[in-house]
Amino acid sequence: MSSANSNTAADTAADSGSTGNGTVLWSLDSRGVATVTLNRPEVNNAYNGDMIGGLHEAMDLLGAKSNLRVVVLKGNGKHFQAGADLAWINAQGKLGEQANIDASRATGEAVRRLNELPVATVAMIQGGCFGGGTGVAAACDVVVAADNAIFAITEAKWGLMASIIFPQLVQAIGLRQVRRYALTCERMSALDAQRIGFVHEVCPLDELQDRTDRVVDSLLMSAPAATATTKRLNMEIAGAIMSDALFNDLVQRHASTRRGEEAAEGTLAFMEKRHPSWYKSRD
Repeated sequence: MSSANSNTAADTAADSGSTGNGTVLWSLDSRGVATVTLNRPEVNNAYNGDMIGGLHEAMDLLGAKSNLRVVVLKGNGKHFQAGADLAWINAQGKLGEQANIDASRATGEAVRRLNELPVATVAMIQGGCFGGGTGVAAACDVVVAADNAIFAITEAKWGLMASIIFPQLVQAIGLRQVRRYALTCERMSALDAQRIGFVHEVCPLDELQDRTDRVVDSLLMSAPAATATTKRLNMEIAGAIMSDALFNDLVQRHASTRRGEEAAEGTLAFMEKRHPSWYKSRD
């Protein structure tokens, strides 16, 4: 997988005034608007341990800023986020039980923290938004997508299970839609994603930044404390604040599935560019 974006992480950070661990960059402007950029364009921003760690680092550092008002999450290159790096998943699955629990906990906690940030969050999506990327988008308050965006909840296709993002997905698009798209793993266009309530606004790719900026400006008009209280109260009313008991159960299930035979076969099939053994085509 390749990208037309040839800048290195260091170059990108220098150009934008961003900082971060390389796989995740972040900056904060004078208005209190943070931009968090997923920065593995050479693999379509597929997440691995470094990216998960980078997201936690960004939230730790930005959360300490008293003037933080809005977080905009975006992907560097042609795609927003292509889900898990399956080579990393395959290698992770061969490690011991605790290592897999730790990886699932860190991944799930990154999405959970994003979901419950006491400031407004905006996902700015172009190109592919697959697997864990859909969970990240679902955890944001507002989703603005380019008309070239494609969405898919892909885990089951590779013998995996998206348990740690199911709460956010069910909250975003409802159980009926998750039951379809998490089982078929089919792709949906930006307009289809908007139709089922996953995306708030769709625009031409060359207008994506401008449309996002307009949303951010509207969010800045709302008072900071009122924003935090409104967001939290609505989530509490909807039952969208996950309990620790549920989170721990989802982490255990996620880690266990990654170590299973289906995950080993599914991720290997992806890397070998073939159908997994459980797929039988129509005669």
